[in-house]
Formats: sequence, structure tokens, C-alpha cells
Amino acid sequence: MHLDPWAILTAFGLIFLAELPDKTMFASLAMGTRMRPLYVWFGTSSAFIVHVAIAVGAGSLIGLLPDWIVKLVSASLFAFGAFMLLRSGGGDDDEDGGTKTVTGFWPVYSTAFMAVFISEWGDLTQITTANLAASNGTWSTAIGSAAALMSVSALALLAGRFIAKRVPLKTVQRIGGLCMLGLAVWTLVEIFTG
Repeated sequence: MHLDPWAILTAFGLIFLAELPDKTMFASLAMGTRMRPLYVWFGTSSAFIVHVAIAVGAGSLIGLLPDWIVKLVSASLFAFGAFMLLRSGGGDDDEDGGTKTVTGFWPVYSTAFMAVFISEWGDLTQITTANLAASNGTWSTAIGSAAALMSVSALALLAGRFIAKRVPLKTVQRIGGLCMLGLAVWTLVEIFTG
């Protein structure tokens, strides 16, 4: 097992920026206002770890293809992610739903787990994780991606209100989109220079 610190940081940075303005952050914030935040974090983190494992597994299969095809697919996925982030609005904060309070570890854990597990299928971060795993290594990507997703959930639970009031989500989306666009261009350049 080889761990590449640069690949871990790349995965962490990209996934963190992509997930920050995502509906899952707002769902974590909403659940944290009605449920015990630590229990919510355990539930969301478990769901994220399952999704990272699935995405990394898919990325490992992609990694069996010839290098230029992997890079072309990676560049396309990065470009798609950049397009999605740069064109989307900040209106994903309608996840509030009802006001019923859930108590007890297992009810809170399972509620948080299922909310994230269901909502993250085919999400930009899952696609990005698979893409990074194909080109940057399985374990490094898994560690960076899982840490980023768990950090965003913790951030939403601890300081979500502050972020929502003071940092425009559109700005965060643009930064993430520009980073992904840069990676798409970089990956295309690698096809022709590598």
C-alpha cells in the first residue's frame, strides 16, 4: 500500500470544495439542529465512508484501462464537474423538511446515515472520487476523500450557521469549479506530453 501525500491533499481539497456548498452539508446542518450533532456526524460519516469505498472501487476498475483513456475520461469528468459547479446556483438549502425531533443514538445514526447514503448516489463528489482513484491511487484518494467529506459534515454541524451567513456559497462553488477546470486542462496536457 503506497500513500502519496500530494494525492491525499488533492483529493481532500477537491472533495472538500465540491461538498461544501452541497445539499448534504445543509442536511447535516438541519439534522444537527434537531438531533444530537455527534450522533448525526457518526451517521453521516459512516455513509460517506461507504460511498468512498464504492467510488474508489469503481475508480480502481477504471484504472485497468490504458493510461491515455483513463486520462481522457478523467479530463472529461473534471470538465463536467467544473461545468456543474460553475453553472449551479446556491439554492440547495431547502433540505429542512419537518421539525420532528429524533432522539437516541440508533434512531439518529440511522436517520443521518440513510439521508446521506441515499442523497449521495451519483453525486459530483462520488464521481470525482472515482476519477481521482483511477489516476492518483486508491488508498490516497480514499483517505483524502473520506477526510474531506467527514470534515464538511463536522463543519456543518459545528459552524454551519456562520458559513451560511458570511461566506457566499456561489463563491465556494466558483473556486471548486475553477480548480476542477484546471485539473481537466492539466490532465489533457498530460495525455499529449506524457
